[in-house]
Order: sequence, then C-alpha cells, then structure tokens
Amino acid sequence: MNMKTTIMAGVMALSASALAAQDSITVAIQLEPPNLDPTGGAAQAIDSVLYSNVFEGLTRFMADGSVVPGLAESWEISDDGREYTFTLREGATFHDGTVFDAEDVKFTLDRARADDSTNAQKVLFDGITQVEVIDPLTVKVTLDGPNGSFLFNLAWGDAVMVAPESIEDIASNPVGTGPFKFDNWVQGDRIEMSRYEDYWGEAPALTQATFRFISDPTAAFASVMAEDVDAFVGFPAPENLPQFAADPRFQVLEGSTEGETILAMNNGQEPFDNVVVRQAVAHAIDRQAIIDGAMFGIGTPIGTHFAPHNPDYVDLLDLSPHDPEKARDLLAEAGYADGFTTTLKLPPPSYARRGGEIIASQLRAVGIETEITNVEWAQWLDEVFGQKDFGLTIVSHTEPMDIGIYADPDYYFQYGTEEMVNLMGELRGTTDPAERSEILKEAQTIIAEDYVNAYLFELAIATVAKAGLQGLWVDQPTAAVDLTGVSWAE
Repeated sequence: MNMKTTIMAGVMALSASALAAQDSITVAIQLEPPNLDPTGGAAQAIDSVLYSNVFEGLTRFMADGSVVPGLAESWEISDDGREYTFTLREGATFHDGTVFDAEDVKFTLDRARADDSTNAQKVLFDGITQVEVIDPLTVKVTLDGPNGSFLFNLAWGDAVMVAPESIEDIASNPVGTGPFKFDNWVQGDRIEMSRYEDYWGEAPALTQATFRFISDPTAAFASVMAEDVDAFVGFPAPENLPQFAADPRFQVLEGSTEGETILAMNNGQEPFDNVVVRQAVAHAIDRQAIIDGAMFGIGTPIGTHFAPHNPDYVDLLDLSPHDPEKARDLLAEAGYADGFTTTLKLPPPSYARRGGEIIASQLRAVGIETEITNVEWAQWLDEVFGQKDFGLTIVSHTEPMDIGIYADPDYYFQYGTEEMVNLMGELRGTTDPAERSEILKEAQTIIAEDYVNAYLFELAIATVAKAGLQGLWVDQPTAAVDLTGVSWAE
C-alpha cells in the first residue's frame, strides 16, 4: 500500500469514526442505581437511567410535565369515575421478544399493590380494587372511588410495565418495552444500552447510549472538560457552570425539578416527636445561606413540600423565617434549654454533603449538636428510608407532586396523621380541578404549620452538554434522563 493510499484509508477511518459518534452518547450522572428495578426500589437514580429509555408505563411524562399516552393508546372512563378501560398499543414487545399485552398490565398492577409489594410508592395503587383482562389489547382497572390523579400516578417510574417472564432478574437485567434495551452494567462505572430495533414507536436517533456514574465534583469537572462525556445531567459543582457557559464547546442548561429538598426529621422518635422542637429546628435554618453555600445560589426557597412552579403552590415561608433567638426560646419551652445532640445522615449529593455542614453550623448556633455521618445511597436507603434509624437527614424528593407521602405513617419520617390520611383520601376522590386545588393548598398548610420537616429549597438542575447535542430535557418533571428525543445537530 503506498503512502497516499495509507493516508486516504486513515482519513476514511477517522470519518467513519466521526459518523459513528454522531449516533451514540455518553451521559454522566452523579449517582449509580443500587439496582435496576424501578418498581421495587426508591432510588431516584434507577429512574434517571431507565425511565422512558428501557421501561414505559401506560402513561408517561413529557418534558413540560404533561401526561400523555404511553403503552396505553387510549382509555375510557366510566361515568362514576371508578372504571378505566385501557386500549393498549398493538405490536409492543419486551426486549426479550415476548409480547406486551393486557396480562402484563394485570401482573404489573397486581404486583405493585400486593401485600408483600416492595414498591416505594405503593400508595399510588391503593385505590385499585380489580384489574381485569378483557382481551389481549384491553384491560379494565376498577377503583374504590374516583381518583383525579390516577392517570398522573400511572406515569410515575414506579408504575412502569414489567412482565412475569423477566421479573426474577429485573434488578440486574431489566427487560422493558422502551426504545433502548439494556446491554451491560459494569458496577461502579457504567450502564450500556442500545437501540431496540423492534420498538413499537418512533425509533430514537441514537443507536448506543452509555450512562457513567461520577460522584466526585472534581472528577465531574475533569470529565466534562476533557470531553470524556457528552453530557453531565445534574452537574454536581455549580461553581464551575460560568466557566462552561463561557466555553464555546459547551452549553449549560439550567432547569427546575420536582425535588423538594428538605431537612427531614424523624417524627417517630424523641425529640422530634415534639412539634415545638421541630418548629425550633425550622427557625434555626437560614435557607438562603444553604442555597448560596451549597448550591452557589441556584435553587428556590420553599416553606412546604410542594414545587413553587406548580400553580397550586402556597408560599408559606413566613411560617419559618430564620430566627435563632426564637429557635432557642422554643427549645427552652420544649424542655431543651441546654440543647440536645442528634444524628445527621448525609447521602452523596452535593446539596446534602455541602448543605449538611452549613445546617450543622446553624443548628449548633441554637444549641443543637449533630453527629454527621456521610452515607452512600444503599446505606441511606437501608438505615434511613428502611429502618428509620436517624434523627435528621437531608434529601431531595424528586417524585412529582408527592405530598401524599405525608399521609403514610410508615414513611421514613413517620408522620401520617389521621387528618392528613383523610385529606389525601378526599383528594383521591375529587376530580374537580378547583376543589383539588383547595385540598392541595390545605395539605401544604397543615404540614408547614406542623413543621413536619424543615423545608429548604426546590432543587434546580444544571446540565452541561457538548454544543452539538440537542433534545435533552432542561427541566425534570420527573427523575429521568430521557434519551428518546436526543440527537446530534448535523
């Protein structure tokens, strides 16, 4: 082979490589999923990787938060609002080649609502009394009463469709109906997936996708700067964003999430079973200092567990302004004039680790000492979420409009008063939008006045991506890195 031929071959190889790169993507996120079953685990990272990519529900969230048909092509609702008859997509198959049909819907919903269900949002399915297979493409779901949130609930990652044929290994080998099929999981490093060629819907532009897990903010900065990743969703070092914004190689997308970031208090143990103590904690907190110090100013203060961009949000910040003197007076009133010591367990995200140090200082100023423990997500899910072994913790609740968790006495912060249980029951049975709005506003007010938790801020999300990448979600109406509409500019 002569020199000219060699050079031309090299150019052609480079061109082929460049072309190949235009239909693949490497996305970094901070947290690795502890398992790959969105219907059996509480970790946000599971949905971040798999929602709409590998798994789909009967309905789904779009980038603007709207709910649209998913595996259900259409539905009819009975006059009394108790029966939903779904018509399913024809030709939908799971990645193992088995057909998706009404039996899979029945299996999924019955499994989610079973007594031994490990679904983290089992409450979503509480109102279901029966799931009937009418024919392979028709399924009827009967509720115990009207539920104005039912189609919304079915769009959650916890309600995606699964199959009995593949359920046994779902935690390590997820088999869904989505446009991407799971290929490989190198634990501690990456998950790989590829386009599913028999997908029932519109084929995505990407043929290959890799999710990498980079928890350290310094490593995250280095990976983006070196262009080792094409995008970093939820970039963990907000102090670096101006540098990326000024670099023509990159684009910075700043959006909002459904993530109510809270200092959660264990209402089931002393001293946080005392509302006066909880009120003292709330007044000890300086939200803006936490936003500035941990998030470099990115985030919106909240006074209750509800997203400020939601039209039903109530601004209740005045109930818990930063007032250390009042906090000390309240502690004395509660019998803790000399303060007390409690645990503060911090999961990996920057808002928790950085915010935790700031909050510890703010609490110390009013006499509350905290024993800080940094925990990984698996440990947090076990100790805090599962065993309820904590005094305080910081976490962002990224599920959409999830105020219903305050009606569950077994939820990790152990509130679930009869008043909230009844109110959420009333919400489920209400379909009129104006009436639902009033109930939601009442619920927000109740938990704020009861100081169930200290409400900090609505988590913002920043994505740093290469300049030619398009179609990434800016906002996150649910925890998801939806790649179905992502492509490279030509």
